[in-house]
Amino acid sequence: MRGGGAAGRQSDRAFAERVAAHTREEADLREGTSGDIPALDGVNLTVPDGRTMAVMGPSGCGKSTLLRVVAGLDQTYTGGVYYDDRDMRDVPPKDRFIGMVFQSYALYPHFEGEGNLRFSFRVRKAPDAEADERIRATAEIMGFGFEQLLERRPGTLSGGQQQRLAIARALVRKPRLFLFDEPLSNLDAKLRAQTRIEIKRLLHRIGITAIYVTHDQEEAVALGDLIAVMRSGRVEQAGTYQELRDNPANLFVAGFLGTRPMNLLEGAVAEDGLLVVGASEVSLPPGVRDRYAPGARLALGFRPENGRVYRQREAAPGDAIFTGEVDVIEPDLVRRVQALRVRASDDVFSLLLPIEEGWHVGETISVLFPADALYFFDGRSGVRVA
Repeated sequence: MRGGGAAGRQSDRAFAERVAAHTREEADLREGTSGDIPALDGVNLTVPDGRTMAVMGPSGCGKSTLLRVVAGLDQTYTGGVYYDDRDMRDVPPKDRFIGMVFQSYALYPHFEGEGNLRFSFRVRKAPDAEADERIRATAEIMGFGFEQLLERRPGTLSGGQQQRLAIARALVRKPRLFLFDEPLSNLDAKLRAQTRIEIKRLLHRIGITAIYVTHDQEEAVALGDLIAVMRSGRVEQAGTYQELRDNPANLFVAGFLGTRPMNLLEGAVAEDGLLVVGASEVSLPPGVRDRYAPGARLALGFRPENGRVYRQREAAPGDAIFTGEVDVIEPDLVRRVQALRVRASDDVFSLLLPIEEGWHVGETISVLFPADALYFFDGRSGVRVA
């Protein structure tokens, strides 16, 4: 268990016990009429105490199923779900001290905000004094303007205000673990940004362990201390965003992360230790060259921001040089860059250049990507070759 924070946070942390939720062994859950379609397949994931794990991946990859298993809403799995060292297999959801926030706000429309927060206390017949104190403390944590929401019914609130109320309703129950299932998907861009800031402030202040499921990379990066990337029921890689971006484990992670993902081009190993990619040749590093015989398939990866316009005689050994035609140009006036899509032979890749460089669609451009910015992936397994 992690100790408390600064003195100003002690009262908030006192009721927010921090529990590390994690799966041990290999959690496996299968769904479908035949029972042979894995919804979760060998998932092994640890969320450190007091940290937020953002889980992201394409639709249908198992993100929400993972939340259901952690919450105890789905028991048809093998393996184990542990809060600290306690196996939660036989613990019902109501006794797990979980706060869940959903894409749909799931508020009681006939109750005012205070009634929504007070409902769980009424169900378990808790004293009014306990409910009053918890609502007061929660309102204080939720910050400026929240008390005004307590007097209004959900139907009179904006989407962002309803989501704040839904978060408070989860928080008032003294959760040990927060589970978020794409809570900002129903909000417009401005409200998403505002509510994301609120959630970040809240999680930082109270230090509750949290799992945050989202398909939005910006949300994952902003809110997650750690990120887990899922595909087809499996966790492909987990770590900080920088770790995943700098050291992707495989082709999927490399091509999934980033506003502009890594360029990935297929190639074949030649006799002289070169990787032939379209009309270009790239020298393989010794550690890669020694592992692959001529004819083997590899994928070459490089990020758009690592390229620069090639000038004659400035290339170093191992650099990759591609020549092609500018296909599309997307200016980004805020960041003062332009994104170029370049077609080189049968390959297409992206490139970021300063907006001051005046390129036009149809022009021929030669681009250099330095050797230390290149990634190599096995052509069959997709695993990165170190």
